[in-house]
Amino acid sequence: MLRPKRRQWQMRFASGGQDALAVLTEEPFDVLITDMRMPGMDGPTLLAEVARQYPHIIRIVLSGHSSKKTAVRSVGLAHQYLTKPCDREALERAIARALELRETLRDQSLAQLLTQVESLPSLPSLYAELIAEVQGEGMTVKKVGDIVGRDPAMTAKVLQLVNSAFFGMPRHISSPSQAVALLGADTIKALVLGVGVFSQFGDSTSAGLDFETLWDHSVRVATAAKQIALAERLDRQETDEAFTGGLLHDAGKLVLGQALAAQYRDALNKASERGIEPVQSEREVFGATHAEVGAYLLALWGLPDPVVAAVAYHHTPDALAGVAFGPVTAVHVANAFAHERQVQHECGSRSQLDTDHLSRLGLAPRVDAWRELIDPLLVDETCWSGSEGIAG
Repeated sequence: MLRPKRRQWQMRFASGGQDALAVLTEEPFDVLITDMRMPGMDGPTLLAEVARQYPHIIRIVLSGHSSKKTAVRSVGLAHQYLTKPCDREALERAIARALELRETLRDQSLAQLLTQVESLPSLPSLYAELIAEVQGEGMTVKKVGDIVGRDPAMTAKVLQLVNSAFFGMPRHISSPSQAVALLGADTIKALVLGVGVFSQFGDSTSAGLDFETLWDHSVRVATAAKQIALAERLDRQETDEAFTGGLLHDAGKLVLGQALAAQYRDALNKASERGIEPVQSEREVFGATHAEVGAYLLALWGLPDPVVAAVAYHHTPDALAGVAFGPVTAVHVANAFAHERQVQHECGSRSQLDTDHLSRLGLAPRVDAWRELIDPLLVDETCWSGSEGIAG
């Protein structure tokens, strides 16, 4: 199937798990593709071993005879899940996207770290609420969906699973509540109680962030982006993408605050001391901004491209080629309005609204109407502890 790519990609093929591990000792690889049901060593066992020994490798499952239970078992072990029969274009696209991700981050050590991220931390209060719900006798999928839809970390994980080809959805799912409904009660219980795919954040002070404020900011931006999308009459799918893009737009902060807490605190302190925007300080310290870090991880997990784009370009919408209003612009405007609310609270953050971008789209006259529409949603938006203008 991949023979046409033999001049572009260096490929090795193994007859089983043990053989694959032997091949991996001989030369470096960027991507591993494995079946789930194999003699001797099954897919989850191979994936776990590769994750332990070669955490930088992007791991893709290609299987046709796995149960939902096995698919859930692979969560955290595999970055993406494809099903057989798989056409050549789909397989090539998955591999090409994985390889392209390697080029998006100049700091390869950061790229390797992101390959090892299995989940994002959830707000402790929401995590406790979710546990109580799934353990209760009256658990409903709707209640679980409402909880997940208020938490960026849980949303990212359920969207990763439901958008895997294993579930055979005819289109990408961008709504967290819809994702929970499609996964079903049994799968959600297995994710929460069995696999333990969700986790709560412990001590956040070492990262220099107030994580409760981060969650509050993310939910407000998501809600505001959805309202802007509705006002501009985007369809249901694009409106869902705007909401989820807003909810996940600061996912990169969760990654950096969890995995590189000390360095991230230094970056925020540097921004405050020098009077520069945090994104500029992030690039100096990490070689990438939180927007790029978050987008890299979500793309690695196979989330819908419009959601990934909204995360990647929520500070720089004009960097994305296009002439139409969509989720990227909705999230950018919602986040910029949140920053304006910070200015009113004398946090010192400058407005981040890209008026040139809006003018090019012919939308500059809509700004006042949008602001009036969503201002009540941001009335309590305040600055974060530590550095000025950290919310992003």
